[in-house]
Amino acid sequence: MAETIIENITPKQARELLAQKTIEILDVRTSEEYQKQHLPNAINIDFYQDNFQEQLVKLDPHKTYLVHCRSGGRSTKAVHIMSQLHFRYLYNVQGFLFPEP
Repeated sequence: MAETIIENITPKQARELLAQKTIEILDVRTSEEYQKQHLPNAINIDFYQDNFQEQLVKLDPHKTYLVHCRSGGRSTKAVHIMSQLHFRYLYNVQGFLFPEP
């Protein structure tokens, strides 16, 4: 089994990456946070939900995912879980992708 590749990136690097490539976006914030503001086509799976890992298993582990939350804490934990589930390519955004209102 191939090893998971995880790259920690800044919000600025994430925006640049999304402008250049088509990547699956995984938003691990709560549904309330997601409803306030989210990236187009982002998949929302709340890290705090009891079935978080069950929801992750439904995703294609061969795709590349950009994982983000509010500050990088939940996304860091999420990419760790995803690596245990043999996801291949993961970008972990360390920081908030959206400007403060």
